[in-house]
Amino acid sequence: QCNLTGDWKNDLGSNMTISAVDQNGSFNGLYNTSVAVMPIKIQPSPLLGFQHLTNPIGQPTFGFTVNWTFSDSVTVFTGQCFVDENGEEVLKTLWLLRAHADKIEDDWKATRVGTNVFHRLEEK
Repeated sequence: QCNLTGDWKNDLGSNMTISAVDQNGSFNGLYNTSVAVMPIKIQPSPLLGFQHLTNPIGQPTFGFTVNWTFSDSVTVFTGQCFVDENGEEVLKTLWLLRAHADKIEDDWKATRVGTNVFHRLEEK
């Protein structure tokens, strides 16, 4: 069974903490990215999401939004929580980042897309 609640680290070194998923499938947390396009001070940013609750094999799909506190951008993530062949929980995600564009002519360069794989951080 895969459980979103807890601390996660992705392939780029970013960390996130997801709070308990409630009875409706909603959750919140904090995302602390290790990457940024502009040379600015990175700060933890709030995330808000939903998990699909009716997956019979315990590998739910989910989605969440991160509202970056240090830049004028928002990223949405969607993915699935898997249990791999070693019994480890893995979050496979696709993300879409929208940055602020000063004018409509710059719209073409304001959206980025990518993937991340998250692994549960071991408790200390």
